[in-house]
Amino acid sequence: MTGPAPVAATVHRVLPAPPAAVWEEWLDAEGMAEWMCPRPARPTKIELDPRPGGQLRIDIDDEGFELSITGRYLELDEPRRLSFTWSCSNWQPPANSVVTVTLAPHGDEQTLMTIHHAKLPPDALDSNQNGWALISEQLEDWLTRNPPP
Repeated sequence: MTGPAPVAATVHRVLPAPPAAVWEEWLDAEGMAEWMCPRPARPTKIELDPRPGGQLRIDIDDEGFELSITGRYLELDEPRRLSFTWSCSNWQPPANSVVTVTLAPHGDEQTLMTIHHAKLPPDALDSNQNGWALISEQLEDWLTRNPPP
């Protein structure tokens, strides 16, 4: 007997920066601390080793509830696409989902960012769909306030 089939969340957002600048945001732990995690949750520690097989870890405080995201980078195709596994410490049973971020030029000095989060546990779909939408909005706000040089 098997459980429910995994599902996927997808979010699209136009960002006010070229793909190379958005790419850098996804690989910069210090900058990521400003926009990663849907508020009011905040990352307390981010560790990134952005190379195929390299690890990532995001420790999060969500209004007193502590959790961790862990994963491994699967693909880094600068500045178009990055992919990594994503496992949340509060998922029961544990799941190794996969996040793929695609960055495409859009208009003048903008990027169409698509976040596709596959292999999610079915009961995590809504929270992840909403979470990635909020994170995308926060990244847009961050890039608006801190434009790339």
